Amino acid sequence: MVKKYFDANKELWNSFAKIHYDLNNDSYDVEGFLKGDSTIRDFELEEMDSIKDKKLLHLQCHFGLDTLSLAREGARVTGIDFSEDAITLARNLAEKANLDARFICSNLYKLKDVLDEKFDIVYTSFGVLCWLNDLQKWGEIISHFLKPEGFFYMAEGHPTASMFDNDHETELQLKYNYFHSAEPFEFVADGSYAESAEKMKPKKEYEWAHSFSDIINALLEAGLTLQFVHEYPFAVWK
Repeated sequence: MVKKYFDANKELWNSFAKIHYDLNNDSYDVEGFLKGDSTIRDFELEEMDSIKDKKLLHLQCHFGLDTLSLAREGARVTGIDFSEDAITLARNLAEKANLDARFICSNLYKLKDVLDEKFDIVYTSFGVLCWLNDLQKWGEIISHFLKPEGFFYMAEGHPTASMFDNDHETELQLKYNYFHSAEPFEFVADGSYAESAEKMKPKKEYEWAHSFSDIINALLEAGLTLQFVHEYPFAVWK
């Protein structure tokens, strides 16, 4: 049953890849990136400290804007994503930007089958966890790919943000459960979440809720040590 959900989501993200690549606005700005702009936020670089010459594995990298921005900061990057179209675009973008980067098309849960390396940093960011059904396995995969002295870094939206009804633009109305369920929420997407994105043929998408404790405990149970948790009074998307 889970395969059905992942197959539908992969089809959705294959559609998103081309739409996002062509946007060139505040959501995804390929032209700006090729001119030297970075998509990595200052607080991320400050919290990770120096990443120069570090081997970095970027989970759920989409078409690689963040991955390649990290490469510009000096990291030796590998990006993985389950969308074939996104990975093709990421490789093309790396070539256009003349950046050394490796991109691998793989479902995160099957990554051990295609990648046999250890990394100084495992990185993931913004809007990724809702597409994963099992955070315990996610934590184990992160731990597996880290060197003994390595660290995992995640920048992500707060899980309470996913509880609200997005159809109401002027007031907050609770609609969705905060706690995880094996059965995902089902939505129909006729366009991307990105600003000014074009409409597309409606596609089903499936998302899972994960509480703050789910996230933290998945990492602790995988053997990681918590160094800090920071919250900020802003969001990276509208």
